[in-house]
Formats: sequence, structure tokens, C-alpha cells
Amino acid sequence: MLARLRFPEDQSRLRRHPERAVSDGYRGPFQRDRDRIVHSRAFRRLAGKTQVTALPGSNHLRTRLTHTIEVAQVSRTIAGVLGLGVDLVEVLALAHDLGHPAFGHQGEATLDQEMRRFGERFDHNSHALRIVEYFEQRYAAFPGLNLTFEVREGLLKHSRELDPNEPTHQEYFPDSRPTLEAQLIDPADEIAYLSSDLEDAVRCGFLEIDAICHAVPAFGAVYERLRAEHPRAEPGRILSDAQSRLFGLLARGLIHGTLERAEAAGVQDWRDVRQCQRRIAGCTEDAQATVASLRELLFASYYIPAAKESDRQGHCARLSELFRFYVRCPEALPAHYAAQVGHRSAHQVACDYVAGMADEFLLRTHAEVLGRGGSDATRIEAA
Repeated sequence: MLARLRFPEDQSRLRRHPERAVSDGYRGPFQRDRDRIVHSRAFRRLAGKTQVTALPGSNHLRTRLTHTIEVAQVSRTIAGVLGLGVDLVEVLALAHDLGHPAFGHQGEATLDQEMRRFGERFDHNSHALRIVEYFEQRYAAFPGLNLTFEVREGLLKHSRELDPNEPTHQEYFPDSRPTLEAQLIDPADEIAYLSSDLEDAVRCGFLEIDAICHAVPAFGAVYERLRAEHPRAEPGRILSDAQSRLFGLLARGLIHGTLERAEAAGVQDWRDVRQCQRRIAGCTEDAQATVASLRELLFASYYIPAAKESDRQGHCARLSELFRFYVRCPEALPAHYAAQVGHRSAHQVACDYVAGMADEFLLRTHAEVLGRGGSDATRIEAA
């Protein structure tokens, strides 16, 4: 449908560090990037990071990793239907949340607040780029994963426009739009988490099905139709089926909305996409109205109450305390982090270390370091 707007692999600006074996004969550059992401430590740690409800909790709740897989699923499907670059979309979806710290968006807000004390910021997109550029150490010839330019650019720009006055953004064409493949990630992400969080919210007791049907008419229509067709089915099965169908309904809305926007913009190739006045990827008006209803309901009934419960348990307070401890005592950091202090600020090194921790590791580290006065700090393994 939009194959003319597909970013061509042969136009890639390739990798920062030249590699001898740039091709193995059966994988393209974005497929190789995908495999590097999947085998990274940061990707594996997503299994232990909160999506909404803080871990440890039910083994059936979404984690940051299972959410990431769902985003990759829907974005890859949509890209295939539209004729866009499936491999580029997939690697961006798999990498888009690598920079998230423990305890979900609360954890990100806490680290950002701590870094503001030093006149700096913490942003999970920028941190994801630093992970793939520097922190992952898997190859002898270069630091990081040495991903292609388009993937690194997409990590920064998939959900926002860049600041043209920010020095670290200059390399990534801050005055240009990202590829259409990168533009798909943010709406696909929103579709994935909103529809899936409905199911988790009900299973956690934050929401009743009747409240969802009332607040989100599109879900209500699907749910009532399923209940009429399968009157003997358990409510949980109908809920899961309705959630899945809502997911599909919103995905179709993103497909048709992107087609409509591309036609309205008159773009003819991938270069036009980059110069377009606004982003092309987006849902139809009907689908966007459903997304807005979902977002409003979940914020009021799930996200805010779950955040308050996390506060009650002191999760982000522990994150903050651990960060401040390492700023005061950087010698207590693992050796390869402590060695960076002097070349880089103690608060940045502390932030990098704490941001990489999964939920349970952070809580355990806090107990070991601060629960016993910090006597075991030097023996803590790297996250």
C-alpha cells in the first residue's frame, strides 16, 4: 500500500564503526541489528522490569519485556500490510524500551528528578541510545552494539521531535522527520499497552468490566457481542477475547489512518516523509477517539492508583536513596562503574548503574547496601 515510502536498506548510513564482516549472506543490516538487540543484556533485563503494577506480582501480568514483544508483534504486522520495512520496524520495536529503569514510568520520573538536581535530565529514549552505543559490551572491535544509523535515529525520534539546540542531537537531523517505520512505533506502542493494560487492570482488581464497557463503547460492543455468542464462556475468557479483538480494531485504525495521512500529505517517497510538515503515522479519528477513552479510563482507574500503591511500598523512594548513596560513595559501585568516575560525573555514573537495575535487583541491592549500613556495598555484583 505504501511501499513507495519504505526506507530502502541500500540507502542506510550504516554503522558508526566499520566492520569487516558486514554481511553473512543471509541477513540484512536491520536483521543483524535485531539479533544484536535480542542477545543484549539490556533486553534480557526487561523481563524483570515493571510495566504498570510493580514486581514481584502475578506471573501473568505484563512486564516491560512482554509488552515489548507485543509492540513488535503489532508493529511488524502493520508494517507488512502497509508495505513498509518490516525488519526496521521490528528492531525499533524491540529496542524502544531498553532505556526504561525499574518501576515503570514512576522510576523514570524519579531518576529524572534526581538528575535535575545536577542540572541534567533522565529520558529513557536517550538512555536507550547510550545503552546501544556504549554500555553493551559484546564485541572486541568496538563499544556498544554498533547499530545502523536509522535504528539509532529511530530510538531517539520515534516518539518526539528533537531539540535542534541540543548538541547530542545534531548527528540525527533534528530538523527532519524520522522514517515512516520509526513513526509507526509510538502509536503501535500506545495501542499495545492500552489494550493489554485493560486485561491486567481487571485481573489486579483495579477495574470492573462493566466500567470499561461504559467508558469505552468500542470495547463494550465487542464484549457484549462475545457474551451473546458464547453465553457459557467464563468471563475471563470473554475478557481476553475482547481485549484481543480491541487490539485488532485499533491496529486496523492505525493502518487506515496512516494511509489517509499519506494520501493527504501527497508524499511520494521516503525522502518526502522526512521533509513532511507533520508525522504521517497515526490512527483514524474513530480509533483515536477509542484510544483517548482508554487512556482516560486507565489513568484514572489503574495507572494513578497503581502508582500510589507503589509509593506506599516505597519502591521509588528506594531507587532515589540508592542513587544518592552511589553519588556520595561512588567507590561502592561495581569496579567497572567506579573506574569511570573522574572521567565522568559521579551522578551520571550512578544514574547509569541504577537505571540498568531490574525491580527485584534494585530492592535487594538497596537492602544490602543501605539496610545494613552499606557494609556489603563493595561486594554487590553488576546489574
